[in-house]
Amino acid sequence: MRMASNAGGQQCRTTAAAWARVALVPVCLGWVLGSGAQLLQPQLWPAPAYAALAVVALGVVLLMAARAARCALACPPWGWVPAAALLAFASVGWRAAALQADRDLPIAVDVPLPAQWRITRMPQLDAQGAVFDAELLRLGAPTEGVEALALPVRLRWRSAAGREGAALPALAPGQIWSGTVRLRPPRAAANPHGFDAEAWLWREGVVATGSVVVTANAPPPRRVGDVAWRYPIERARTAVRDAMRARLQGQGSGAGLVIALVTGEQAAIAAHDWNAIRATGVAHLVAISGLHVTMFAYVAVAAVGILWRLAARRWPALALRVALPWAAGVGGVALAGLYALFAGWGVPAQRTVVMLALFVLTQLGGRRWPWWVTWLVALATALGLDPWAPLQPGFWLSFAAVAVLFQRDALALALGHGLGRWRAAALALWRTQWAVTLGLAPLTLWWFGQVSLVGLLANLVAVPWVTWALTPLALMGVLWAPLWDAAAQLAHGLLALLHALAAWPAAVWTRPAVPWPLAVAAGVGAFVLVARVPWRARWWAALLLWPALAYQAPVPAPGTFEVILPDVGQGSAAIVRTARHTLIYDSGPPQGSTNAAERVLLPWLQALGARADAIVISHDDSDHAAGMVTLAQAFPSALWWASFDPGARVPVTAQRCAAGVAWEWDGVRFAFVHPPSPDWEPPPDGGDNARSCVLRIGEDERSAWLVGDIRAAEEHQILHALPNVRAGLLVAAHHGSRTSTSAAWLDALQPAAVVFQAGWRNRYGHPHRAVIERVQARDIPWANTAACGAVTWRSDAPRELTCERVRVRRYWRASAPASAVDTAGAPAPAAGSMGALSSE
Repeated sequence: MRMASNAGGQQCRTTAAAWARVALVPVCLGWVLGSGAQLLQPQLWPAPAYAALAVVALGVVLLMAARAARCALACPPWGWVPAAALLAFASVGWRAAALQADRDLPIAVDVPLPAQWRITRMPQLDAQGAVFDAELLRLGAPTEGVEALALPVRLRWRSAAGREGAALPALAPGQIWSGTVRLRPPRAAANPHGFDAEAWLWREGVVATGSVVVTANAPPPRRVGDVAWRYPIERARTAVRDAMRARLQGQGSGAGLVIALVTGEQAAIAAHDWNAIRATGVAHLVAISGLHVTMFAYVAVAAVGILWRLAARRWPALALRVALPWAAGVGGVALAGLYALFAGWGVPAQRTVVMLALFVLTQLGGRRWPWWVTWLVALATALGLDPWAPLQPGFWLSFAAVAVLFQRDALALALGHGLGRWRAAALALWRTQWAVTLGLAPLTLWWFGQVSLVGLLANLVAVPWVTWALTPLALMGVLWAPLWDAAAQLAHGLLALLHALAAWPAAVWTRPAVPWPLAVAAGVGAFVLVARVPWRARWWAALLLWPALAYQAPVPAPGTFEVILPDVGQGSAAIVRTARHTLIYDSGPPQGSTNAAERVLLPWLQALGARADAIVISHDDSDHAAGMVTLAQAFPSALWWASFDPGARVPVTAQRCAAGVAWEWDGVRFAFVHPPSPDWEPPPDGGDNARSCVLRIGEDERSAWLVGDIRAAEEHQILHALPNVRAGLLVAAHHGSRTSTSAAWLDALQPAAVVFQAGWRNRYGHPHRAVIERVQARDIPWANTAACGAVTWRSDAPRELTCERVRVRRYWRASAPASAVDTAGAPAPAAGSMGALSSE
C-alpha cells in the first residue's frame, strides 16, 4: 500500500510539474496582455472595481485548476491566458489606484509649509543645486501637521537661493532634514512628441514635486537625524560619486562619462556630449542601462570563462568541482548584478539582471527552454515588478535587443566557448552589432524619430571600448582611485571620436512619426530580417518595412494652414504649417539648462517631417527668445524676422518686422501689421513688449493673429490702421495679461477662438481673470495651454481647438476638462491633484 501511495504521489507531482510547464507560457502571455491593456485606460476605476475583478480572475483560476485535475494533460492550457490577463489587469489597476489616492491627499499647493523629510536616493547635482528623492515624514507644524506620511516626493534644493555665496550642505541618502517646502502635483508639459515627464514621474511613484524654501523669511533647513544603515547602496554610490567628482575635477568631458558609467548619474555628461552620443547611436551604453548591463554580462561571461580556464590549468580541482559553463554563467551574471547595483539598480537594470539570471539558470540547469520562452517569462516578471516600465523607451529597446541576441544564440555561444580567437570575437561582434542595429531601427525611429547612419561604425568601436576597457577600468577605480584618471582619458578619446562621427553631414537619418500599426509591422519585419530564417522569409519581411519608410506626415491642403501652440510653460512659441512651408513664431522660454526650442519645438518638427523655412522672434524677452541659438543651429538656411537685432547672440541676419512686409506661401498670405515701421520706437512705458512683431496669417475669419506681448495701446494703434479686420484664431497677448486683449480689440477682431499660452500656476496670475471674463462674455471658445496642454487650430475649422490632454487621455496625466472650450483655462488646480487646500 505504501509503495502504491508513493507511486501515486510521484505521479501527482509529475502531473503537476508537467502542467506547470505547459501552463507557463499561457500564464506569462496573459500577464503581459493584461498589464498592457491596463496601461491603455484613459482613467482609473475605483479601487473596489479592481478588487472585484481580481475575485473574478481568481475564480477563473480555480475553474482552470479543477478542469486540469479532471482531464490531466489532455486539456488545452490556453484558458490560462484570460485568467492571467484579468488578474494582471486587476493587480496593476489596484496599484495605480493606491498611487492616485496618495496623490489626492489634501496638500496645499505652492504654499510654504514646515516639513520633515528623509533623502532616499543619491542626490543629482547640477549648476542650480541638487534634485533628490525623499520620503515626506511630516507636513505642517509639529503640533498640527500630518505625521508618518512616508510619501515619496522629488525636491529641488537651490544652492544660491538668491543670496551670494550660499552653498549646499553635503546631502546623502538616509539623512533626515527639517525645513520649509513648497509642494505641487507632479505635473509637466503635455505635448505629443518628446519626453513625457508625467509618465516618468508616475513610474517613479512620485506623489508630489517641490522645492526646499531657503529665504530670509523661512528658518534654514537643518539636519535632525541620519539612518544611513537603511540605504547602504545609495550611500555608497553617493560617496563614490563625490570622490570621483573631486578626483576628476578639471579633466574635461571624459570625467562626466566615467561618473555616469560607474554611478549612473547621467546629468554628469555635458549637453554637447549627449548630442554626439545620440547622433552616433551609442546612447544605450550610457542611457539605457538594461541594454548596457546585457552587453556587460555578455563580455563578463566570456571573460570569466577565460579566467576559469586559466585557473583550472593551475588548479585542476576547480574544473572538477565547478564546470566551466556554470562558472562562466553564474560569475558573469553576478558581475553584471554588481555593476547594476553601482549604476543605481534602476528598473531597467533589475529586469535585465533577472532576465540574464533566468536564462543562465535554465540553460545550465538542463531545462533547455527555447529562447522565446525565457524571454517571455522574463518579460512577464519585469512587468510584475514594474508594470509602468513600458512607458519608457528603455524597456522596449532593452527587451528587443536581448531578443535579437537570444535568438542568434550570442550569449549561449559565449557561455560555451568564451571569446575564442580574437578574429572569431571580432566576427561575432560584427554580426551581433549589425543584427542589433537593424533589429532596433524601427523602435529607435518610433521613440526618437531618427536612426544613426554612423551607428554601426560607432558601436563597433564604442562597444568594446566601453565594455572591455572603459567600464572595467572605471569600476576598478573604486578600489584604486588613480585608475579613474586613466578611464577619463579613455572616455575623452571616445567622445572625440563620437564628435567627429556626429559631424558627418549624413550622420543621422530622420523620419516623421509613423502610426503605430506601421511601426509594429516594421518592427516585425526587422526582427525577421535578422532572425535565423530562410532567405525567402526575409524578402517578405523586407516588404513590411516599406510602409513605414515611405510614410509622409499629412500636411494642410493648399490654401489652408494650421497653427500649433505647444505647451512650453510660461512663454511663447508657435509652429505654423502650410502645404509645403513651416514658420516658427518665437522660440519659447528657458527650461533648466536648455530651452523649449530644444525640448519641444525640434522634436515636434522632426515628428512632422518638417523644417523651418522662416523664424520670427517677436521681441527680446527670454520667455520668447531663449531658443534662438538652438533654432539657428538646427535651421541655418531659414529666413529670420525680429523686432530687434539678434546678431549679437546668434549668427543670423534678421530683417526687421514692420507693417507692410508680406509674402505668400501655398495660397496663404503672411503679413506683419506691427510695428508701424522698422525704426519705430515705442513710448517710454512700452519697452520691448510694445515693439513685438504682430503677424497676421490668412484672411478675415480664417486668419490667425500672433501678437507677442503688445499692450492695449498697440492694439488700438493696429485697429486704427486696419479698421475692418476679423480673426479666426487670436493668441492672447502677453499670456493673458490684463494690460492686453482689451474689449475693443475683441469687439473689432471678433475672433472665432482665443488661446492663452501660459505656465501652470505661474506667479504672474496669467491669464488674468478679467481677460477670461471678457472672452467668455462674448461667447468665444478659448483654451489655455497650462490646463489642456498643446493646442492645435486649423484654418478650415476656425472654431475648433484640439487640446492634447483631451485628445490623448491617460490616467497618469494631470486631468483636463472634457472640452477645451471655455473651461479649459480655469485657474483652479487640476482635478484629483492636491487641490483641496489650494491657496487660490
